[in-house]
Amino acid sequence: MAAIPNVDGDSADQASVEYSHYRTGLSRHRTELSEHRTDLSEYRTDLSGDRTEMSMRRTGMSIQRTRMSADRTLMSIIRTSLSLIGFGFTIYQAFEKLRETGAIRHAAAPRNFGLTLILLGVLLLIGGIWRHLQFAIELRNRRAEMIRNGLLHGESAYPISVTLITAVLLLAVGVLATLSIVFKLSLFG
Repeated sequence: MAAIPNVDGDSADQASVEYSHYRTGLSRHRTELSEHRTDLSEYRTDLSGDRTEMSMRRTGMSIQRTRMSADRTLMSIIRTSLSLIGFGFTIYQAFEKLRETGAIRHAAAPRNFGLTLILLGVLLLIGGIWRHLQFAIELRNRRAEMIRNGLLHGESAYPISVTLITAVLLLAVGVLATLSIVFKLSLFG
């Protein structure tokens, strides 16, 4: 940018012309800056579209991570329930075999203890499945709302939880073990 003109020795008309030229140059410079700002604004808008896309993708992945976290929580409940059900059934079977061979006369206390462990495992599993279903429904609803609001693509499916299917199958095993003990059925051998 040019320096301010020195008009000390010039006539008033000449100074006015020089200042007019200087102001015209400043005006052109301001116009160029304005055009540059417009270009930058358009560039930022283009970047914003990319950032919005990335944000939507990250949100979608976050929902998937949350769903997998809920599955891991259910898996830990399955492990605990499986331990309780398995240990309870093993105690019952071991003392039942001892009673059958005549090594002990009464197996009521071990039977009741084994049955109690199985029932605790079943109850824990019912509570875990219930909570998992509540959370999954809430997460699906929130995801659907975000898709409707344009905050999420929703291109990927929201799959059924294999962990939930496993939990339901283990629940059936626990119920069958309970029925086997209570009604003296030989469902498991």
